[in-house]
Amino acid sequence: MAGTTTAATPMDIDAAAPPPGAYAKDKAPLSTTPGGRAAPWVEKYRPQSLGDVAAHRDIVDTIDRLTNENRLPHLLLYGPPGTGKTSTILAVARKLYGSQYGNMILELNASDERGIDVVRQQIQDFASARSLSFGAKQSVKMVLLDEADAMTKDAQFALRRVIEKHTRSTRFALICNHVNKIIPALQSRCTRFRFAPLDGTHVRDRLQHIIRSEGLDVDDGGLTALVRLSNGDMRKALNILQSTHMASKQITEEAVYLCTGNPMQKDIEQIAFWLLNEPFSTSFKCISDMKMRKGLALVDIIREVTMFVFKIQMPSDVRIKLINDLADIEYRLCFACNDKLQLGALISTFTGARSAMVAAAN
Repeated sequence: MAGTTTAATPMDIDAAAPPPGAYAKDKAPLSTTPGGRAAPWVEKYRPQSLGDVAAHRDIVDTIDRLTNENRLPHLLLYGPPGTGKTSTILAVARKLYGSQYGNMILELNASDERGIDVVRQQIQDFASARSLSFGAKQSVKMVLLDEADAMTKDAQFALRRVIEKHTRSTRFALICNHVNKIIPALQSRCTRFRFAPLDGTHVRDRLQHIIRSEGLDVDDGGLTALVRLSNGDMRKALNILQSTHMASKQITEEAVYLCTGNPMQKDIEQIAFWLLNEPFSTSFKCISDMKMRKGLALVDIIREVTMFVFKIQMPSDVRIKLINDLADIEYRLCFACNDKLQLGALISTFTGARSAMVAAAN
């Protein structure tokens, strides 16, 4: 086998979660994605090298150092969507192989058939084939398994032996959202790195760079709404920004919430006021009218009201009961229960909480 590498030293502990944030720095050039301005911004602004990844610096620097020292181990990158896992490993592959990137990497996604037959044939054949690096920095090949937690248990057990057998010629990079769905035998053969949700500061900085590059009209309220709705997912933030831009020339807080269908904060405050002060029939009518008028989903209202409950003063036992009841209502809504019945359950839960707070005050 041409250009073998030394086996990586096993690492038993996870890397510490660095300050969140990913995607390219402000000074990074735009991606040369075909289609120019028509390309999705998620791909247009994807970092092309490890130096472009702005955050998760501890993880990126560790992988970069292992790459430079020719000691790259098998990798298991896990964490929430949109935190830079795939971008990081693709940047590693570009650094290793340059123009030979297409010949030296086998990329399989969840959309591909990845049962035990694929592991025994396609992956096995790629790993056992002789490397033709044509001047690439290393002749070790790479197999990238995106969404690895969607692989069947049989396929994962078969992959375990393939990884062991071809360590000298091939490196495996597994990417997943839920590490507990990866069998322990695979986890122990990989160095694990957790990509934490992105911090709001990093999301805001990256969005500001894209807003300047695209010449968008975004006010402070709209930018804050984008950061808040992204929940640390940079991909989601860019998709919301692009879809709102296509729907409205000026990106304001109201335009962002209207595009995503999420209830605005002032609407949640109004709903909470009705729930905490108005009689059952009045609250039911007012909330139903707002839902119909603004096209709001009850499950979104409940999620936002739950966060609002944490901000207001109330006895701890009342808050505990209220949160537990709201969780039950959301659970029932996930199984397509009747919206009117669950809205009634929501109002009755707050009515009971009001009674408990009055009793506690007396």
